[in-house]
Amino acid sequence: MGRKNREMLKRSPSRIGNNASISNPTCFSCTTFNILAPIYKRLTYEGRACRESSIRADWLHRNEKILYQLLRDRSSIICLQEFWVENEELVEMYDTKLGDAGYINFKLPRTNNRGDGLLTAVHKDYFRVIDHREFLFNDFGDRVAQLLHVQVIAPFAQCRYKNICCEMLIVNTHLLFPHDSSMSLERLRQVYKILQSVDAYQKENNLDPLPVILCGDWNGSKRGHVYKFLRSQGFESSYDTAHHYTDADAHKWVSHRNHRGNICGVDFIWFLNPNKYRKLLKSSWSDAVFGLFKYHVSRGLPTDEDAFAFLKAVSNGDHITYTGFCEALRQVNLIGQTYGLNEEEIQELWLQADIDGNGVLDYKEFQQRIWNPMWSYQATNLTREQEDNTRVTIGLNVKNAELFPTEAENGCWPEDYSLSDHASLTVMFSTVRMTSSRLNS
Repeated sequence: MGRKNREMLKRSPSRIGNNASISNPTCFSCTTFNILAPIYKRLTYEGRACRESSIRADWLHRNEKILYQLLRDRSSIICLQEFWVENEELVEMYDTKLGDAGYINFKLPRTNNRGDGLLTAVHKDYFRVIDHREFLFNDFGDRVAQLLHVQVIAPFAQCRYKNICCEMLIVNTHLLFPHDSSMSLERLRQVYKILQSVDAYQKENNLDPLPVILCGDWNGSKRGHVYKFLRSQGFESSYDTAHHYTDADAHKWVSHRNHRGNICGVDFIWFLNPNKYRKLLKSSWSDAVFGLFKYHVSRGLPTDEDAFAFLKAVSNGDHITYTGFCEALRQVNLIGQTYGLNEEEIQELWLQADIDGNGVLDYKEFQQRIWNPMWSYQATNLTREQEDNTRVTIGLNVKNAELFPTEAENGCWPEDYSLSDHASLTVMFSTVRMTSSRLNS
């Protein structure tokens, strides 16, 4: 190992993996890391451009260093993206070393033989895997997600109490990269599919709401529509919670330097506690799409009056018709493309917007449902009525969260960092007693 790499590993932050949880048996750690598949890593080798996958010594050495860091940190949960699933040698190396360290591993390739995929590993000293599900989005990005339903086991002291549900759901995913603004809708749809699948799994298995952890490379920052959508569903960014950052603090940390050379914060470990009363998922989805529509329209029509006129252009009165609504969606490229809104989605949006159900939208409905929808970023705790007949379960508190390399925590990207084009994010959670809410659909 060269001097630069030795120095890079010396600069690792204070570790908050399983080693740190020994002193507190109610804690566990979670790491998410996009490890940059060798089939995507660009190199210049002997004067020619190539991919790292063609140079075995390079990809093997880099992944050995990644495994060294993961095994040193010993997080209770490891969620990797861009895992090179089609390479048997690399897969065997991860399976063997993680397995020998006490992890149970689950791998999921992207569809259409893209070559990379996801790896989720949980440490058997902390979790028993009840079930594992694979979600295939079957979209033009060939994206996928994994769900693990786990039971927390000793030494978690909170779970020694009788009649407490000590289970949680862990999701690992990697969203589509926003090559241009037309990808925003598909990225929202991917998140919607994940949340629908999580809710469907809980209902299918007659589960009361469980704590949910969403890990991955979300390919979007705190300024984006995906972030707002998840916040409206009650999810919290664990790193921001640990550092007391607000939704406006997008500039204070980064986790990725993309292929365009831009640095941004795109890697999140979201968590949702079961005591949060969530907004209806369909309503949040509609709000998210209307927010995207407003973003496109407001670039050319900054006032609500201009936007209302644009939407009612084909009507004969002072209202918006379904035909005018569809035409406006078409003009901002939300329909009419292979990945645009389908007919069922358009009709659902219309039903959400037409509050009084009279078949047209007046200015008040346009204001309330399209131009200024009431985003709810703070999911409320249960009321006394909602607590009736509910179940005591575990919930999650964020104890600490760190990025590696540590420069990323200050919004900088070190030039000598070579493990990946992403930082790893590790979060320490503690478990607490909590009353679960009913699922909303």
